[in-house]
Amino acid sequence: MSNNIRVLVVGATGAQGGSVARHLLGTGRYKVRCLTRHPDSSSAMALRQAGAEIVQGDLEDPPALRALLRDCDAVFGVTNYWEHGEREYVQGRNLVDAIRHSDVQHTILSTLPHTKLLSGGRLEVPHFDTKARIEEYAREMELPATYLHVAFYYENFLNYFPPRRQPDGTYVFGFPQGTTPLAAIAASDIGGLVVAILAESFWYRDKLVGAVGDDLRADEYAEVMTQTLHRKVEYHYIDHASFAALPFPAAPDLANMFEFNRLYVPNRRADLAKSRELFPEIRSFDRWLRSNTTAMQHALDS
Repeated sequence: MSNNIRVLVVGATGAQGGSVARHLLGTGRYKVRCLTRHPDSSSAMALRQAGAEIVQGDLEDPPALRALLRDCDAVFGVTNYWEHGEREYVQGRNLVDAIRHSDVQHTILSTLPHTKLLSGGRLEVPHFDTKARIEEYAREMELPATYLHVAFYYENFLNYFPPRRQPDGTYVFGFPQGTTPLAAIAASDIGGLVVAILAESFWYRDKLVGAVGDDLRADEYAEVMTQTLHRKVEYHYIDHASFAALPFPAAPDLANMFEFNRLYVPNRRADLAKSRELFPEIRSFDRWLRSNTTAMQHALDS
């Protein structure tokens, strides 16, 4: 794509969209329009200061979406199951339909595998399957698009699965992943992949790209933490049923996610190789952790 094309970034104040907007702005080759429901948020203001155009709106308003797309050449879109639940699918369809009635040349949609379909109905992960249905709809509509399947965030070890101190002074984290490698990525690196895909959009049309920065077993992530943080960190396997019974609302969904990974995703080495080819600066977990040591130590201590 030529210089100074305009890209609409949907979800720009979130982890993925924010990374995409910052990487696009960093190239100096793109005009970035960021769609947000909260234009006065600190994230939106930071993007505005970096040179983005901030527009207020949401995916529940198809006419407004079509208006925002009138002079756009490309779109990056990510929807939010955790905020909108089943409405995520409706919002994803609204976005696809708006793009179909625009002059947008290429779209990158952040989607995920269809766990219920791939597991033969054994497992269902709503926050995966809703995005998978959006991808299915976009393909049915023959949308000129690339589909990005983003791995587990490294940042989840800071925010949702920080190792917890044990009475013997060691630190432990656990979930139902077992010994199957868990693909992961720095959320802030996702934008580098999107920039690379947009630069060669013709070759990635109708393709699926897995966004992966590392592909380690859970005990290997623990070992990297031990070596970098100089604290003994261990991974303890928690079986599916026990994790699903934990007292927080998303526990069954996440239990099924890890179980799906354990049983149906033996590794993502091919995705890792492709991600490194597209964006050579993509960080391994070790490299990411070395640049986030203070934050990780704080997570362990809190």
